[in-house]
Parts: sequence; structure tokens; C-alpha cells
Amino acid sequence: MVDVMIAPRMPDVPDRPNALPVQRLRPDAHLPVRAHRWDAGLDLVAVEALTLGPGARGVVPTGLSIAIPEGWAGLVVPRSGLARRQGITLTNSPGLIDAGYRGELQVLVINHDADPHTIAPGERIAQLIIIPVLMAPPVEVAELPSSDGRDDRGFGSSGR
Repeated sequence: MVDVMIAPRMPDVPDRPNALPVQRLRPDAHLPVRAHRWDAGLDLVAVEALTLGPGARGVVPTGLSIAIPEGWAGLVVPRSGLARRQGITLTNSPGLIDAGYRGELQVLVINHDADPHTIAPGERIAQLIIIPVLMAPPVEVAELPSSDGRDDRGFGSSGR
């Protein structure tokens, strides 16, 4: 049997149980918010302007730092509307924020459009999703247990 650590509850912030601690590093930083009550992602907002030419990459600061607890991770994912309308997405999608990181959240972006695009301060540029992480240690085995019949069939194995 393998020892597995299940993700703990998010730590309590005074008067806010199960909350994510967020620190503003700049007074103009926007706290992350969900656009709708049941949205998984918290919107991340740019604090500086950045113009990206076609095919160009850049780093967008958010002016925020967060305290993700052990057993959890943050995933920075693109905003679908920004990708669809302007061709702006993330260079490393998803971006991974480990529990021990306390630096500024920065979003790595790329412009896939044929036209330049300027990201303005106050613009929502990505989403942050906090997920539990299974902290199971890797254990070498002679053979893997069988699966649902898929086994080693990979890309395109489920059809079109």
C-alpha cells in the first residue's frame, strides 16, 4: 500500500474560513474575483500596459502575491474571450504556482494574431484556479495495472 497525502482544507484567514490569502504588492493591483458565483477561475488583472506585436511574447505583472497552502496548487489559464477575439493566450498554459511560491503573480502571454495588441492596466488577462494536489510518492512497479481498455492507445484513440 502507498501512503497518500490528501489535500488539507484551505487555511483559515481571520473571520474568513477557507479563504485564499492575497497580498497587494502595489496599490493599483486588483484582487482576483470570479465573474460569476460558480466560476472556477478567479480573474487576474494587469497592472501595467504591454504592447505585443504579432507572434511576440511578454510578461504581465498583476501586483499580487498569494499564499497557496501545502497540498494545493494554482493554475494560471487563458481567458477564452481574449484568445478568441484578440489571439492573446498564455505561453505556458497552464502556468503552475506551487504552494511555497510567494513572489508576484506574473502572466506569460503571447500574441497569436496578425495585428499588434495592447494589454491595458485594469484588463483581465488570465484566470487563477486553485486545485488540490495528490501528494503520492512515485513507486516503481514491474507492471502497471490494466486500465479501462485504452492501455497504450494515445493521441486520437477516442476518434474524431
